[in-house]
Amino acid sequence: MSTPSTSSPIATTPTSGANPKRKKALMGLALVVALGLAYGGFTWFTSRHHEQTDNAYVQGNVIQITPQIGGTVTAILADDTDFVKAGQPLVELDPSDAKVAMEQAQAALAQAVRQVRTLYANNSTLDSQITLRETDIARAQNEVARASEDLARRQSLVGNGAVSKEELSHAQSQLANAQSALAAAKAGANSARDQLSSNQALTDGTRIETHPGVMAASAKVREAFLALHRATLPAPVDGFVAKRTVQLGQRVAAGTPLLSVIALNEVWVDANFKEVQLRNIRIGQPVLLTADVYGKRVEYKGTVSGLGAGTGAAFALLPAQNATGNWIKVVQRVPVRVALDTAEVLKNPLRVGLSMEATVDVTDQSGKSLADAPRAASQLHTEVYAELDGQASAEVQRIIAANVGKKQ
Repeated sequence: MSTPSTSSPIATTPTSGANPKRKKALMGLALVVALGLAYGGFTWFTSRHHEQTDNAYVQGNVIQITPQIGGTVTAILADDTDFVKAGQPLVELDPSDAKVAMEQAQAALAQAVRQVRTLYANNSTLDSQITLRETDIARAQNEVARASEDLARRQSLVGNGAVSKEELSHAQSQLANAQSALAAAKAGANSARDQLSSNQALTDGTRIETHPGVMAASAKVREAFLALHRATLPAPVDGFVAKRTVQLGQRVAAGTPLLSVIALNEVWVDANFKEVQLRNIRIGQPVLLTADVYGKRVEYKGTVSGLGAGTGAAFALLPAQNATGNWIKVVQRVPVRVALDTAEVLKNPLRVGLSMEATVDVTDQSGKSLADAPRAASQLHTEVYAELDGQASAEVQRIIAANVGKKQ
């Protein structure tokens, strides 16, 4: 009996769907590699023309307000975070002692002016005295001549007995007295001339305002005036108050830091680049900056305005001692000063110490690596303190005019 033969089916693996999947995977991988190469090439090409660092911080002028005289604090007119204008009073000191010194200086100047007026008036008086003495000399000379004639006439009559010896003796006495009077008149005239010369030595070549005595007293008035008005401490520039340490009633000495004023419209950025990054950085190159406080949405356009004269480690309080012990090379950084656009800073204010990211476009290599000329003018200037000198001069002129009387 025959059994039917059985045949096992041959297993087949479908391959129709495998090739498209592999093809898609390879294409995706190739696309990723191409994009990576393109991005790497673009980054390499662009990075050749840019130097970047996130070791950058906002810097500004922190102007310390210190008294020029000592005193007791009687008023504090501004506090931390306040905005103040140039010339606005910030702190007031007790002015009582300065007022007393001012009154004494004013009185001394008035007295000096009147004493100098007396010197000028004495010139006319002494000149009149000389004229009077010269008149006395002329009168005495006439008396001597008359007495001499009388004596000569009597001497010619002595021989015939017409004139007695007593009368002759009397004539001789009159001549001697006339001669003595002439000598006294001449001495008086010489004395008057010496007095005039001495007085003129104190007044020649000067006016009352320029007399040394008046000028010395005027200097005392200026000194007292400045001390009195320096009891009020003004803000030298527009800015924001920070670091206030002064307290009401505190006794402060000249030069004691009381508070600070920071002009936030005049800030800049110190970007600390590695020494190997300085090869292509030049003054005048454009800089693109972002601040962590605003993020990438706010960009600042700056300009390289200077490169530091040394590394940060060289100016550290405790510089590294690389010549002792084991040594490990550490890449140094040099501060690069970046000037900011004032309009952009006013639109998006910055604070001193904020972190920044700076990217320098080093394409243009025509600039210098170090400044080679001094500044043509002062970078910072204030007229607040100069006003006091003008006011002091006006006070001196007022006192002189009130005591000078008729112009000499």
